[in-house]
Amino acid sequence: MIFVNKEVKVGIIHSVVFDFDGTLSLIRKGWQEIMTPYFTEVLMAAPNHGTLEEESHCAREFIDLLTGKQTIYQCIRLDEEVVKRGGQSIDPIVYKNEYHRRLLEKIDYRREGLATGDIDPVEYLVPGSVALLDMLKAHEVNLYLASGTDEKYVKEEVELLGLTKYFAGEIYGARDDYKLFSKAMVIKRIISENNLHGSSLAGFGDGYVEIENIKEVGGIAIGVATNEETMKGMDEWKLERLTRAHADVIIEDFRNVRGIEKFLFKG
Repeated sequence: MIFVNKEVKVGIIHSVVFDFDGTLSLIRKGWQEIMTPYFTEVLMAAPNHGTLEEESHCAREFIDLLTGKQTIYQCIRLDEEVVKRGGQSIDPIVYKNEYHRRLLEKIDYRREGLATGDIDPVEYLVPGSVALLDMLKAHEVNLYLASGTDEKYVKEEVELLGLTKYFAGEIYGARDDYKLFSKAMVIKRIISENNLHGSSLAGFGDGYVEIENIKEVGGIAIGVATNEETMKGMDEWKLERLTRAHADVIIEDFRNVRGIEKFLFKG
């Protein structure tokens, strides 16, 4: 556990918000390996494109910056970059649908295996996830899940991993009308409905967006820097971006559930 903010003060934790992909779920592990080449391919097709290296770097940069927001925002940015290069603007939903088609080709065997029972959910959970959720439930904390993935798929994948029971229906994802949902909206509603002070709210996430949203309301932001390939140690790229997002604390996963409990509940 790395304390980025040495002055962090934890209140009486009432509610906890989780990101999903990369924070609890690994079903979509490797999504960047689909999105980045696809977006690079689109940029290279624009009339005034740069080199392959330049366009790949551009795609990686804005994909990373927008990770945690709804996928449509990355597609909106892609369309803007195409127009900058002399290409025609199209509805970003076209890019989103093609990206998702390519992604599902890669991960459908995981979803099917989980659905049939051929794959144990533990294979696609960040280590310690169930123990962490059990611990938080034992402390009678309200749990929420907010993801940039389409809500339909989020709810399906939460169920496939056996996590639905922890969230009491408080599972939120991207909508067709993307302006009707954001993680910031969910967080502000939680605070309003429960009359919370910021330090009574904690959030777990592996990207910029959810960390920044939690920090904006004075909550406790816990970055999750899981190395999704080796499941050992921290992913240096995640560690660097979570530090830049000003996470209060950064952990590699949830195996040290006792340490997380002591941090959040002072004992």
